[in-house]
Amino acid sequence: MMTSIMNNPRVMMVVSISRRMALLVRSAFLVVVWLASAAVPGYAGAPTDSMKTTIDEVLRIVGEDELKQPGKAEERRQMLEQAVGSRFDYQEMSRRALGAPWNGLSDPEKQEFVGLFRTLLMNSYADKIETYSGDGVQYLNERTEKEFAEVRTKVLTGKTEIPLDYRLINKANDWRVYDVVVDGVSLVNNYRGQFTKIIKSSSYADLVEQLRKKSEKIKAP
Repeated sequence: MMTSIMNNPRVMMVVSISRRMALLVRSAFLVVVWLASAAVPGYAGAPTDSMKTTIDEVLRIVGEDELKQPGKAEERRQMLEQAVGSRFDYQEMSRRALGAPWNGLSDPEKQEFVGLFRTLLMNSYADKIETYSGDGVQYLNERTEKEFAEVRTKVLTGKTEIPLDYRLINKANDWRVYDVVVDGVSLVNNYRGQFTKIIKSSSYADLVEQLRKKSEKIKAP
């Protein structure tokens, strides 16, 4: 049965999406740890301050000796997911990644898609966050326009510098991340392109089914 599933070209497409995007997603979300050692030139506004609040909490969790014990692995992972989830707007990211089909979904369908998309993202970077060590990040500048903002940074790792920008939206006086751009490549746009291909070649229902199978595989012990 498993061999049959994995030989399904649409299943392989979803798996391929996950693999192709893994490096991009890991690079994007690892900045949650890297930002702590960043130097911030000049004034940092509310979007940057919001990011730093999340970063401080992530660093506290990663650095806590008690949570490094083998028996605390699951608790540590849940705490990291909660800390990151408090800053990343998974519903907004899901809406933008899915595109036009989002408007035709019922509320329960939207909730399901957000949950599946969140699992896909979390699996791509959680392991790396827990084992991260790096050289830091420089804040380049912050740009705001009404309820939107962009915090531009540069990740420093060895001799490599990776441009990385956070795109945020202000909801109820809280700045939430809705996209991450790594070296000019938008995380949301990449997923939207891949999801659109699957929907056009089959259907939205098939996309959800394949994401569901991927999610179940990730969560399996």
